Amino acid sequence: MKSNIRVCSAWNAEHDRPVYTLSATCPKCGAEAVNSAPAPFDPDDPYGEYRRALKRRAHE
Repeated sequence: MKSNIRVCSAWNAEHDRPVYTLSATCPKCGAEAVNSAPAPFDPDDPYGEYRRALKRRAHE
């Protein structure tokens, strides 16, 4: 399910912290608002095995 919550695409340059909204534009600066949800999990991720191995090594 895709999130309806969006974040200002220019918040790093324009604001002190992220500005969240439900509209397509930022209510404070008018910049485009983008989806704030992380990328969905892909079971066919070709690099997942390597990422998990690095994570295991970092926790040893």
